Amino acid sequence: MHDSIKNYHANNFIVKWYSIQRAHTVENMRKLLLTGSVLTCAILLSAPALADDAQELAAIKAEMRRLAAQVEAIESRQAKRHAGTSAPTRNVAHGTTSPSTPRTSNKLATAYANPADREDPSIRFSPDEAPVKAASDTHGGTAKGGLGFKWLPGASGSDVAASTDADEKSHSSIDLSSSSPTAITQTEVDRLPPIFSIGGISVKLGGFIDMSNIWRSSNMTSGPATGWGNFPYANSPNHGLSEERLSAQLSRLSILMEANPSKSSRLQAYVESDFAGSGSTTNSVQINGYTPRLRQGYFTFTQKDWGLHILMGQAWSLATNYAKGIIPRQEELPAVTDNNQLPGIVFTRVPQIRIGKDWNQKYWLGLSIEDPQATVGFSSTISSGSTIPAARGQAEGARVYYANTGGMLLNAATNYSYNPVPDMILKAAADTSFGHYEVFGLARWFRSLAVEPGATTTKKHTHFGGGVGAGMTAPLGTNRLHLTGDVLAGDGIGRYGPTQIPDTTFNGRGQLTPVPEIMGSLGLVGHPNSSVLLYTYGGVEAAGRKRYIGADGKQYGYGVNDLDLAGCDVEFGVCSAQTHTLASFTAGGWWHFLQGRYGSMMAGLQYTFVRKFAFKGNDGHGNSVDPATSGNTVYVTFRYFPFQ
Repeated sequence: MHDSIKNYHANNFIVKWYSIQRAHTVENMRKLLLTGSVLTCAILLSAPALADDAQELAAIKAEMRRLAAQVEAIESRQAKRHAGTSAPTRNVAHGTTSPSTPRTSNKLATAYANPADREDPSIRFSPDEAPVKAASDTHGGTAKGGLGFKWLPGASGSDVAASTDADEKSHSSIDLSSSSPTAITQTEVDRLPPIFSIGGISVKLGGFIDMSNIWRSSNMTSGPATGWGNFPYANSPNHGLSEERLSAQLSRLSILMEANPSKSSRLQAYVESDFAGSGSTTNSVQINGYTPRLRQGYFTFTQKDWGLHILMGQAWSLATNYAKGIIPRQEELPAVTDNNQLPGIVFTRVPQIRIGKDWNQKYWLGLSIEDPQATVGFSSTISSGSTIPAARGQAEGARVYYANTGGMLLNAATNYSYNPVPDMILKAAADTSFGHYEVFGLARWFRSLAVEPGATTTKKHTHFGGGVGAGMTAPLGTNRLHLTGDVLAGDGIGRYGPTQIPDTTFNGRGQLTPVPEIMGSLGLVGHPNSSVLLYTYGGVEAAGRKRYIGADGKQYGYGVNDLDLAGCDVEFGVCSAQTHTLASFTAGGWWHFLQGRYGSMMAGLQYTFVRKFAFKGNDGHGNSVDPATSGNTVYVTFRYFPFQ
């Protein structure tokens, strides 16, 4: 028995020793083969081949990291999808249970998905100051991050595809509950999640594809913006000739870039463009090649603790009515299709520098200096460099200069007025439980050059103009019905209205003098349900007289009442009528009828009636003449929102 045990141990030792030796032999053979392979490759491959292998290896590693990031994103989505229905998980080590919790790698995207934030998009600050972390720091960027391009998995299309229809409905970025939905009036990009980041800057994309069918009772040969003051009188053959036009020019694209330098400060840059521009070779014969144009392009700085707001760039004027505060993308614009808004609406969209202050986001004060231009009207055609009729007591009239044709980077086919200083606007606003209310003052200056009778050199003249205005937006007992309105009255304010009544005219010495004017609108906006918006607006713009008596006893300037206007009602007759008043009525609505992972679609219908009245004249026989004309427009519009 003892010998058997000894033999068993000896045999077992021999087997183990043999196994070890065999393993060493196999390992040595592997090392030998590997060494031989390496030496063979080193001999056979040249230096360029080694470089190619290194590049290929780096690309494979980058691809592996990208795939790993995709796996992590998919797992995160699955965890989110089943978070509400999955059973509690048991901690085996401690014998306790805890609910399954999804991981969130994109804090900024989820912050913007917060319904409370979406309901008040005016000023929102991220919950953290750190740059947005992407799924992969090397996907299109560098291995260590930096300023590389990074997709945000929380805002990717695959995440949206994973959401349920109920989630899509409750998280729609299109909001028709306000009196001026930015999805219609602008692009509502604030409600969208970031698409990607560049360093610490998140980037959002917005916009829509627009297809409008436009019908007008008079042929104005106009695109999707109606020149309200240009409806012809009966002397024009276009007066009774209707116009039908299809246009996609109002298709719009926007980009919003945001960063948080600190917990209470925010930087934003916003660019918005459509295709309503027209180049010198643009036509609609075979290829409608209409050009992109700058609608808005500005950056803002907000310091929440100080209540400080700074804007620089091209944006809607501070004179525009606002739905809340005085901050951009909160303008109270009518929810209409026509790109020229409605008669009576106060607005411009120009370069400006604006500084504002808020107190608890309830009371606001802002000052804006904005790019000025002056329009000129006269009882006869007067171009810059022409001589006006002589005033009473003078033998000859003054030669006037008031504009130049566009130079570098400006439109050579139009004129630009002499601008001594920017327009200045000071506005105060209050947001209360009864609505938004605001008042503002506008200051303008007009400059011209004149060679006065008997003189041989020009003399510079500068005149002051401006006005006061107010605006309001208030619910009528319920949030389903809003009343909105604005008004502006003063001298030389015509360019702030869509009818474009002239700002100025000439006096007897050749000086630009502002024309007295008033404009205003009132609108009623209703929301029968969350997918439908209905509206009706009334607006008016009117001008007063500014004239002088000539050496021949006739009146000259704007608003004269001794012109021969007999031809205004006769086809091919001569009609030099000057617009006194233009009134309008508009009714329409929008229907948000389709929404899903593929985006949203809306349909709009709008009707506008305008009535234009001229200053009185005569028929050449001492009888009074009151020229008037009217026009109708109908818009049928479809819009596709790929980002909503």
